[in-house]
Amino acid sequence: MAKTKKEEPQQEEIKAEEVASETVTDEKAEKIAELEKELAASKEAHIRTLAEYDNYRKRSTKEKESTYADAKAVCMIELLGVVDNFERALAVTDSDFESFKKGTEMIYTNLTDTFKKLGVEAFGEKGEAFDPNFHNGVMHIDDPEMEENVIAEVFSKGYKLGDKVLRPAMVKVAN
Repeated sequence: MAKTKKEEPQQEEIKAEEVASETVTDEKAEKIAELEKELAASKEAHIRTLAEYDNYRKRSTKEKESTYADAKAVCMIELLGVVDNFERALAVTDSDFESFKKGTEMIYTNLTDTFKKLGVEAFGEKGEAFDPNFHNGVMHIDDPEMEENVIAEVFSKGYKLGDKVLRPAMVKVAN
């Protein structure tokens, strides 16, 4: 059959549309491939960030535990000298009371010096103002010679480490 002049332009239009649609499809495919690469890179970055955070969390937990253990070790090392002195004192069998008392006083001085090194302070002296944040009032007396809310007697000293009260002082409060 012979082609008519009307059929030829139609075929050219169809070919042009096919070429145009192939170009659009190629552009879309390239764009999709580019977006997939970006998505993969974002996923990888996200996974790396999660892994870094998990490692940081584990490392900081380990450091906390290590710090606590190290602090206990430092404290115990300081107290071992006091224990050694007690052992030496107990090993002595032939001493009089004065020697024993002097040795005990030396050990007590050694212990209080160790507390100072570690930052532990004793508080709660007779005549101080009563403060319920630092003192535990276990008795009360009326004494006209003493001021109001003053410590009349200390049953056991209190101790603090910095601003933290380790043990409140047990006291008798006047008026």
